[in-house]
Amino acid sequence: MEQIKIVIAGPRGRMGQEAVKLVNETEHFTLSAVLDKINDGEWFQDQVRTYTNPEQCFAETSPDVLIDLTTPEVGKIHTKLALEHGVRPVVGTTGFQEEDLQELRKLAEEKGIGAIIAPNFAIGAVLMMKFAKMAARYFPDVEIIEMHHDKKLDAPSGTGIKTAEMIYEVRGNKKQGHPEEKETIKGARGGEWNGIHIHSVRLPGLVAHQEVLFGGDGQTLKIRHDSYNRASFMSGVKLSVETVMKIDTLVYGLENIIE
Repeated sequence: MEQIKIVIAGPRGRMGQEAVKLVNETEHFTLSAVLDKINDGEWFQDQVRTYTNPEQCFAETSPDVLIDLTTPEVGKIHTKLALEHGVRPVVGTTGFQEEDLQELRKLAEEKGIGAIIAPNFAIGAVLMMKFAKMAARYFPDVEIIEMHHDKKLDAPSGTGIKTAEMIYEVRGNKKQGHPEEKETIKGARGGEWNGIHIHSVRLPGLVAHQEVLFGGDGQTLKIRHDSYNRASFMSGVKLSVETVMKIDTLVYGLENIIE
C-alpha cells in the first residue's frame, strides 16, 4: 500500500497524542511534521520538525493529509489553508457552520481533493447516530443527553447537534411535551433545536458519552454510546485518512463513509 504522508496539528493534546501513536503504528502512514502553537523549529519526539506556521509546514513538507484535532477556531483556519495548499484535511473539531462547510466544499472541489470533517471519530458513536435516525421514523418523541469531560468548550457537542440533524431529516419539526410547559428554572429542559431537546452534562471523570432517549405509548427506547478513552476515536481517524485519499469533495460526518 502506498505511503500516506501526514501532518498532525495539536500533537501535545490528548487526542493529538493518540493520533501520533496511530500514525507511528500504522505501516502505510508516515509522520512528516507536526503543527503546534509553540516550539517552532524544534524536533518533536526526536522524529520530525515542529512548525507554528501551517503555510510554511505545508510548503516545506508536502504532506498528503492534515489530521487536525485542535479547537474549532484553529481547525477552521487549518482546514482552509490545507485545501489551498493541496493537502487533504481530516478534521475532528466541531463548530463548523453550514456556510463554512459550503465554502470548504467548494474549495475542495476546485482543488480536486478530498476533505473529511467529523464531529465524532468513534465508530460506535456514528452507529449510534445512524440507529437513532432509523428509530426516529417510529418514535418521533426524542431527547438527547450528551455527557463530556469538564474541559470541553462547546455545548451542545458536535455529536449531539449532528444526531439532532439526522433525526430531523426523518421526523421534521415536532413540538414535544405539554403545550403549556413552563421552566421554573431557566434551562431546565435543555436546549431545543427544531423541537428536539438536547441536554449537556459536563463532569470530571467523563470522556464522551451520549444517550438518545425515545418515548412512545407504554414504551421507551434508549440508544447509548460510551467512549472511555481517546483511543476509541482512532479507528475512525484511520478510516478517514485512508478514505480522504480517494475522494474529491468534502464529506461531513463519518456516517457518510461507513458502508
